[in-house]
Amino acid sequence: MALDGRVAIVTGGAKGIGYAVARRFLHDGAKVVIADADEKAANAAASDLGNLGDVMPVICNVAQRLDVHNLLASALDRFGDVDILVNNAGIVHKANFLDLDEEDFTKVLDINLKGSFLCGQAVARHLVAKVKKGGPAGAIVNMSSVNAVFAIADQVGYSVSKGGINQLTKVMALSLAPHGIRVNAIGPGSIMTDLLRAVAEDEEASRRILSRTPLGRIGDPKEIAAIASFLASDEASYITGQTIYADGGRLPLNYTVNVARNEDE
Repeated sequence: MALDGRVAIVTGGAKGIGYAVARRFLHDGAKVVIADADEKAANAAASDLGNLGDVMPVICNVAQRLDVHNLLASALDRFGDVDILVNNAGIVHKANFLDLDEEDFTKVLDINLKGSFLCGQAVARHLVAKVKKGGPAGAIVNMSSVNAVFAIADQVGYSVSKGGINQLTKVMALSLAPHGIRVNAIGPGSIMTDLLRAVAEDEEASRRILSRTPLGRIGDPKEIAAIASFLASDEASYITGQTIYADGGRLPLNYTVNVARNEDE
């Protein structure tokens, strides 16, 4: 299997895209550490996925350096190594630019951007030390978004943080390339997570989402997980510093597309 014997940390791995990534990695032969700030959800995810392979939950606030230190230490204690990091943990906060509180802006950037920096740096230092001893290089995958390119007026912190993730990915990739360590990002479009499901159940909101999606459907978390597995594997051995957008064709679109109506409408 593509990730046989490797050890992966997936932050924000208890739900949504992170959960799908953890599941796919286990299917592909990896041992997985599910890192999440939600203890109940992390334990439940690990229990659900335990039949697929070796998985361990770790409670971690990625914006806290000590938590990140303990996350890596826990992974090394349990599995003896770490080969892959998926920086997936992220939050959103809805508020118009003029009304956004400084504390809420900071909180989003702390989790989404600073958290990716702290986890990325901690795991990268481990990978570099391993390479210097003759070990395999490993890979890091950051979770970006189409909103790194687009802007949403009431998602200020999220849009800014994802733009930062793209630049962080490039900087990390250049810094770690001499060690053979690859760093890439994934930029999902509209993916059917719990958060989007609540929106998509509204007919008008669903129509609006599909009108900007040329493929005419909402993506599945499994499709993002497949890209993460590819980027973490040797199949992507000459890819680094890139953001791969899985958005149903949204980024190239400069107009809306017709959405088919039911015949009885």
